[in-house]
Amino acid sequence: MRRWHRRIPLLVAALALVAAPALAAPVAPAAAAEPASAARANPVITWDLNAQTAIWDIARQQPNVQARAFAMVHGAAYDAVNAIAGTPYQPYLGAPRADGTESVDAAVGAASHLVLAALFPDQSDRLRAQYDEFLAGIPDGRAKRRGIALGERTAAAMVADRRDDGAFGDQTWVVGTRPGEWRPTPPTFGSDSAWSGHVRPFLVGDVSRFPTPGPPALTSAAYARDVGEVTLVGRATSTVRTADQTEAAIWWHDRNNVMWQVKRQLATTQRLSVLRTARLFAMIDLIGADAAIACFAQKEKWSFWRPVTAIQLADTDGNPLTVADPTWMPLLVTPPFPEYPSGHACGTAARMTTYTLFFGRDRVPFSAYSVDADATRHFTSFSGALAELEDARVWGGVHFRTADTHGAALGAAVARYAAARHFQPRH
Repeated sequence: MRRWHRRIPLLVAALALVAAPALAAPVAPAAAAEPASAARANPVITWDLNAQTAIWDIARQQPNVQARAFAMVHGAAYDAVNAIAGTPYQPYLGAPRADGTESVDAAVGAASHLVLAALFPDQSDRLRAQYDEFLAGIPDGRAKRRGIALGERTAAAMVADRRDDGAFGDQTWVVGTRPGEWRPTPPTFGSDSAWSGHVRPFLVGDVSRFPTPGPPALTSAAYARDVGEVTLVGRATSTVRTADQTEAAIWWHDRNNVMWQVKRQLATTQRLSVLRTARLFAMIDLIGADAAIACFAQKEKWSFWRPVTAIQLADTDGNPLTVADPTWMPLLVTPPFPEYPSGHACGTAARMTTYTLFFGRDRVPFSAYSVDADATRHFTSFSGALAELEDARVWGGVHFRTADTHGAALGAAVARYAAARHFQPRH
């Protein structure tokens, strides 16, 4: 538990300094006193939508980068709401003094806005106008003023805590030349986000406690099975992949992340209070961020080649069961970093495991619409969604089966470890 930083300055100018680019028992929602709030839309959901606009619609941050930004926003908002409620749950960074009369809406708005302004100073005018419009809907008075002050304190604490956390470092991926070693892939031949595994985690400490066994040996039957599967079903022109599988592959690959919709939908359909919404969103996003960090650390360790490279160069892998196809291309554009383990599987497993722990059950229905796929997909359980994601990365031709299953195991382990040690009821 970090100590509360009582002397952190509240000026927005100070916030702008960070603008550089074991099994746990289920976490049952505790009955906690809900802080008073005006009768209006859930402010945590409102500011999650505002965060999405800043993080993706405008800044176009990629998934591993988005994770840090969302975690900062919701960690700060959670600490504010939790403090107003009397700190019924373990705070993230701390619990500033509050007496429960502060406006929750104002606190969430101030915390979220100031974190976003620090992350995206080039959007400061737009964010300020958005924030002013939000505040205009809250009655003036002592509760509003105190709520704003409290949100500013938790935002300042978050920004200060993440300063110099390793984000946007100058690390680069090692480009290999030998069989099995990663190298940039067509059509972009990009290399990006090597710093992602070097960011200081939010919750879990040393990510080396979440190792993976590594990809199968190139000469093994297991590796040949992985190559054979993705060769058939992941090819751009595959005649084996069904229309539904193609839709699923594109749906899960949509960079306008469908999981944001799921988070907000679950808060609404499960009728979560503002406090429980703040807690859920903080858990999902901080745990998801740590899963991404742990996953990218493993990507750097193994530096394994992508299917498009492996299939085109299969005559060099020493395995008599694989066949080279120099013209093979995947359905989806391959991400610009090593293959193993699957980052999407790490993140999705972390989120689905966290949902299961939070709600105390696996079978909760949800759905989301993807612009890229022009389709809505429906799920009856968190485990069912994760299973489809693992398939979808193979169907898209960007991952081997082993990378998906090992990535999912890593993400679930991070979620169980973090949820058992953070955000728990205090009484």
